[in-house]
Amino acid sequence: MQGSYLGPHFEREEIHTRLDKVGAVYKILEDKALMPQLAEILDNDNVVGWFQGRMEFGPRALGGRSIIGNPRSTKMQSQMNLKIKYRESFRPFAPSVLIEDVNKYFKHDRPSPYMLLVAPVTEEIRTPMTKEQEKLFGIEKLNIPRSELPAITHVDYSARIQTIHPETNPRYYQLVSAFKAQSGCSVLVNTSFNVRGEPIVCTPEDAYRCFMRTEMDYLVIENFLMAKSDQPKIEKDKSWMDEFELD
Repeated sequence: MQGSYLGPHFEREEIHTRLDKVGAVYKILEDKALMPQLAEILDNDNVVGWFQGRMEFGPRALGGRSIIGNPRSTKMQSQMNLKIKYRESFRPFAPSVLIEDVNKYFKHDRPSPYMLLVAPVTEEIRTPMTKEQEKLFGIEKLNIPRSELPAITHVDYSARIQTIHPETNPRYYQLVSAFKAQSGCSVLVNTSFNVRGEPIVCTPEDAYRCFMRTEMDYLVIENFLMAKSDQPKIEKDKSWMDEFELD
């Protein structure tokens, strides 16, 4: 199999109509302008809903319907868990990494395009714990950064890797490359575009609803860029969260 992007996709005119219908405020940027701007947004530790191309077929997001963030941020893991996924703060996230740079960050020497393989982070980017930190227990110990990429490094220095390939997901590859040019880092946090208990978003309406219900900072649907601060205020109703049990 060459990629798992087998689900529906949406043309620009259809997205335009659907976003207007829900009252979204957006600007349209072509990729040449959009990618550097997104890279800067991510480098400033904003959380972005990323919706492009065909939806993934399978149980996890691979860059078609993803929530993405800066893996170097010490706050990104708990922020995504508590304010967006609505789940326990300690759960680790998976890294998306450019295939050519995978062994710069991980002890791993092969493709892993479907986020199925786990590998340790390299010794060079690990952050050893002090003797005082070793004595901590539970959440306090879990919250100690384990590497230069704390948002994707688990307590045992491992990560579940997704390698990004220009042949199978060229736009996502382009975005991670732009983030590398901006920050020097070839990795993004990648988690599925949903909250706990819900399926991954499929349509532009699904994506906008999830964006507005959570504390994501920006939403990108193809070339439509939306900032949360620009959107019309909605009545806060969290009763929808009662529909879904914790994992």
